[in-house]
Amino acid sequence: MSGRVRAGAFGPAQLGNGRNDRLLAVAAWTVPVLVGGVFGWLLFDLLRHGLGGLSWTFLTTAPEAAGRAGGIGPVLFSTLLILAVCLLAAVPVGMLTAVLLSGVVGRPPSQMRSTFLRSVRRSLDVLAGVPSIVFGLFGNAFFSIVLGMGFSILSGGLTLACMVLPIFIREAEEALRQVPAELRLSAAALGLSRTKTLTSILLPAALPGITVGLVLGIGRALAETAALIFTSGYVDRMPGSLLDSGRSLSIHIYDLSMNVAGGEPNAYATALVLVGLLLVINSAAASLSARWHRRG
Repeated sequence: MSGRVRAGAFGPAQLGNGRNDRLLAVAAWTVPVLVGGVFGWLLFDLLRHGLGGLSWTFLTTAPEAAGRAGGIGPVLFSTLLILAVCLLAAVPVGMLTAVLLSGVVGRPPSQMRSTFLRSVRRSLDVLAGVPSIVFGLFGNAFFSIVLGMGFSILSGGLTLACMVLPIFIREAEEALRQVPAELRLSAAALGLSRTKTLTSILLPAALPGITVGLVLGIGRALAETAALIFTSGYVDRMPGSLLDSGRSLSIHIYDLSMNVAGGEPNAYATALVLVGLLLVINSAAASLSARWHRRG
């Protein structure tokens, strides 16, 4: 009997499971390789066409001849200003909302409060899928016209903040929810206040997930074009204040590619700068998150 059991241990079902495991392993390796290949091909194409146009002069001088000549100094500066306004508006609001939705502070939810929180989550999910052109029209109507900001860096940054918030809030909420319950119970046993528990224990533990949401938001903000055309404007000169119009890198790439004859070389160089900026921000965010996590 025992011999028959041992012999049957390697029957057709078990062999089929082995084939399924191998197929799953092949698929698990194939998809990341394809994704990495696409990114590698994109980066190679940008380097091949745009690397020759990169220089310190290109990064610091103003565009000339509608962007065919000169550099991207004012465009790069405007992009960083728009991103700074976006993050300064989105991060505090997003973190406070995520803390509320995750239930790490406050009283146990009543039925009314639970219904309200579900409505907020559904609204965020819907907003995450709204096309950027709709955010652009909203930003133009509300920030530019109603609030009187006009075509300005402030208007563009606040519009991008509205776009980033749904992604950032949901990622931060999920990161806070994934913190082990034992940490909260231990903090309560030590008599720590909810505020101290949140700032000293929960936020450091959830920081990697929060960083992912922040990086995703930054990526969407830096790559945005449609919303900024209606809010921050098209002007490629150096802005004097947040109420001045400013052109972003993505708009500059679009304009050189679609509207300016002979602008492709500078468009490729600008696209390479944009990808490099994204890689630097992602690496810096990951490094800071890991350092804070180790220190916590």
